[in-house]
Amino acid sequence: MSAIVNHEERVTSSTSSSKIQIQSLSSGALGTETLDNPVPNPQSDDDLKGRIFRLRLPKRSATNIIQKWVNEGNFVTLSELRHISRELRKSHRYKHALEITEWMVSHEEFELSDTDYAVRIDLMTKVFGIDAAERYFEGLPHVAKTAETYTALLHSYASAKFTDKAEELFQCIKDSGLPLSAIAYNEMMTLYTSVGQLEKVPSVVGDLKRQKVAPDLFTYNLWVSFCAATLDIDGVQSILAEMTQNTNSDECWVRYQNLVNVYVTTGQLTSSGAGSLVEAEKGITQREWITYDFLIILHAGLGNKDMIDQIWKSLGMTGQKMIGRNYIAVLSSYLMLGHMKEVGEVLDQWMCSTISFVDGSLCRRLVDAFSEAGFTEKAGSFDVLLKQKISNRGNEM
Repeated sequence: MSAIVNHEERVTSSTSSSKIQIQSLSSGALGTETLDNPVPNPQSDDDLKGRIFRLRLPKRSATNIIQKWVNEGNFVTLSELRHISRELRKSHRYKHALEITEWMVSHEEFELSDTDYAVRIDLMTKVFGIDAAERYFEGLPHVAKTAETYTALLHSYASAKFTDKAEELFQCIKDSGLPLSAIAYNEMMTLYTSVGQLEKVPSVVGDLKRQKVAPDLFTYNLWVSFCAATLDIDGVQSILAEMTQNTNSDECWVRYQNLVNVYVTTGQLTSSGAGSLVEAEKGITQREWITYDFLIILHAGLGNKDMIDQIWKSLGMTGQKMIGRNYIAVLSSYLMLGHMKEVGEVLDQWMCSTISFVDGSLCRRLVDAFSEAGFTEKAGSFDVLLKQKISNRGNEM
């Protein structure tokens, strides 16, 4: 779970009978895909993008289409190929996207960037597996082994949960003297979060600070998630205070900070009973649920409603019971972004769940939290909707 910057956040979601895996809570090194984007409709005129997107079967060749286009006397630019490749990745059409990058590599008139090579590593991993990506990376000329291409390979390891390989490569990057951005550190924190080695997150944060690497919003979200999952609420507040002093703070950061404060205040992270962090024998633990809550809050901070929709839908598909805190995370996110239709839908889901709605007591605390944060209009709109839903529910009983 992904604000997003010159790169796009990468989140891959999959569900099984008891687990949901949301890979890479970090900011991505590449301009890559988000979940389940629809395939764009080809342009009305017969342009190159339209022809390639009409290739429905992976076995058909995108390179043949490009060659035919050129043979017809048309021109093709590097920026156009990059754009088409990016759109294909958004549609999960990785083989065709990879073929476009192969065309770029095979034509020496195109001067490839570090990002182009990094994208190829990511696509190699998706199409042929990590072994192929490793071989490709090893075969790159020395000048192409940059922080960006190293980080792309690190992302492949982190996504596959290859902890030993990721740690070895991360150390190699640091030893090489290459300039590191927050992205590589985010990948390591994401990895440790996904494999349940939360105790290693503080050391990554400490190293980032020692190296004077500027954290981004993803860094802070991973750090906040760690503190919340370990019930270190003082730690959460300390991080929020640091964010306030950060010169990179913008509207997204402020929105994120407000949502975290609302979540901590309303979600009762320090409470016991149903909301405590009891480790489940099967399925998603409460520690993991908190991580997903903060992934939703992250995307709300970034104004990324589509990702909130997708993450919430994926969590619902696990079939596991959610507690009030989980509903508060998504309700406050939709409310902050002004999507009242979705707020109403989540309220309906909560009221119909097997979890006791407790006559909306948590929701009333959410109203108070929004009011105290200065969002009186949003609080008022939610209060009206909440009373309407509770009244309708009473009439149905």
